[in-house]
Amino acid sequence: MDDATIEMIYNTSAERIRETDCAFHRFLYSQIDWSVRVLALSGPRGVGKTTMLLQYLKENPEEAKGGLYVSMDNLWVDAKEFYELVRYHVQHGGTSVFIDEIHYLTDWQRLVKNLYDNFKGLRIAYTGSSILRLAAGKGDLSRRQIEYELPGMSFREYLNLEGIGDFKPIGFADLLANHVQYAESITRGLKVLPLFEQYLHLGYYPFYREDRVHFGQRLLQVVNQVLDVDLPKVEDVTPETVRKARRMLSILAASTPQTPNITELCRNLGMDRKQGLKVLHAMRRAGLLGLLAEDADALKHLGSPNKIYCDNSNLMYVLCGQPDKGTMRETFFNNQIQVVGEASYPKRGDFLVDGKFLFEVGGTRKSFEQIKDEPNSFLAIDGIEVGRASRIPLWLFGFLY
Repeated sequence: MDDATIEMIYNTSAERIRETDCAFHRFLYSQIDWSVRVLALSGPRGVGKTTMLLQYLKENPEEAKGGLYVSMDNLWVDAKEFYELVRYHVQHGGTSVFIDEIHYLTDWQRLVKNLYDNFKGLRIAYTGSSILRLAAGKGDLSRRQIEYELPGMSFREYLNLEGIGDFKPIGFADLLANHVQYAESITRGLKVLPLFEQYLHLGYYPFYREDRVHFGQRLLQVVNQVLDVDLPKVEDVTPETVRKARRMLSILAASTPQTPNITELCRNLGMDRKQGLKVLHAMRRAGLLGLLAEDADALKHLGSPNKIYCDNSNLMYVLCGQPDKGTMRETFFNNQIQVVGEASYPKRGDFLVDGKFLFEVGGTRKSFEQIKDEPNSFLAIDGIEVGRASRIPLWLFGFLY
């Protein structure tokens, strides 16, 4: 790597840090231990991973002096060239390196291990696609790195980013026990339901603020990047498999939620069952689909789901046009609850959370008829500002993180 290229990399790093807006932070920012030797941050495209790295460098000038930020999706180098860049950085007083979109590098696990082993004082932070299975094939990295995963924005974060309030997260158990008081406090002087509708359309991805008019178009570009770039790089699949994955996503988005016949779906797509499940779970990890199974652990082992959703409501509007209202409600609930708990598919009701709490999700006319004899049962009701007893406003589940 020549001197001109190295200088360009340093200048780009300084420019990106300087131009970063630090007015709003994602919820995970304050929970990260930035002092660890190796920090791994994964998450879907577009949820703010890059911004978090740059915010940390901008708000910690001493760290920035010895830090170098490099985005691999803009700099096409191999692992050997990047290793030499880091060597140069350390030799010239560098103390940390922040690697964005690391999955663009081949053999990235070996690279991180070598950087860790060979540069004893160097701290490494990297981001990667949420398709990356950090626990698989990483060998000694499991003993070296601390991992974090960043989901899209909650409804609470959306309200804060919009400058509507400075709301704090509500713990799941606290929400169940005290939802009336929380809802009354939040809605005092605030029309929350129209804001909730806005969030369902465009509030999950923070980049909506850059261009609201063309948000849907940009989100489609994100979907295409996941399928065309991330999926082949991480899963090592062929262009034909990518084409089938796109078709699978289109079919599932148009008909969710559903209890899928995976065998039939795969046969119609010209895929065997094993390949189909591999692609399905890759799209789940990538933040394109949400899966629900009777045994939540089964999804960790590429098991077949009992129900399939779009990952979030913003994607529904982009992929489905005008989505079904009932599906939208369940999609939102599943998306938000999965961040703080473990949801599974129950024999009765819509969701079983942490193996104990049963939920039905619906509109204002929803009753307890289907789950009336079940213990620890609740209704998550759309269209109400404040609930009562075991009837909880659906929007309030957007305050869990």
